[in-house]
Amino acid sequence: MKQDTLFPQGSIHSVTGKCMYLSGNDIDTDRIIPARFLKCVNFDTLGNHVFIDDRSEKKGMHPFDQNHNKTANILIVDKNFGCGSSREHAPQALMRWGIRAIIGKSFAEIFYGNCLTLGIPCVIIKEEDASSLINFLNKNHDSIFKLELEKKMITSKEHIWEISIDNSSQRMFLSGGWDATKSLINQIEKIQTTKSNLPYINSFQKLQEKPS
Repeated sequence: MKQDTLFPQGSIHSVTGKCMYLSGNDIDTDRIIPARFLKCVNFDTLGNHVFIDDRSEKKGMHPFDQNHNKTANILIVDKNFGCGSSREHAPQALMRWGIRAIIGKSFAEIFYGNCLTLGIPCVIIKEEDASSLINFLNKNHDSIFKLELEKKMITSKEHIWEISIDNSSQRMFLSGGWDATKSLINQIEKIQTTKSNLPYINSFQKLQEKPS
């Protein structure tokens, strides 16, 4: 797992970094993070175990173990990525390994939503563009890419590939609306006002204030 503790916050307009490709359709959440790790009391160490069974079988040849991918933060996947159970642990594990965005041909709906709430953009790329991007990546492992959510593109120094993202998700990333904690903090005055106007809260407080 990378020693990267800078998790996403606020608005997200782009993600810049190295890409890595993980081949295979219908990669489910149990492969991303096996069920035996769901009993953890927090998510902090999940990055150590991402794809742990697949990586064990590949004996160092899995993309997450290859040296040229150790600093990658943009993951390229195939169709229906994240299918299976709805466990939040799957995107949590990917994020704690260091993944900050995922480019795929399609995503399982619940996995997509879980990534959105963590600030991990999941964007769609067409088949022909995916093939072009992967072919370029295979020959240029050290290239730096920029995924731009507003312009809906991913670029290298030499090339541009189109991506798509649904309008509601795009608005949430660009506005920072995906970040529920920050949204609550920004609305603290309204929350306090609403709280003060709740009759059952006021009644409870008055009961507490009565002398025994």
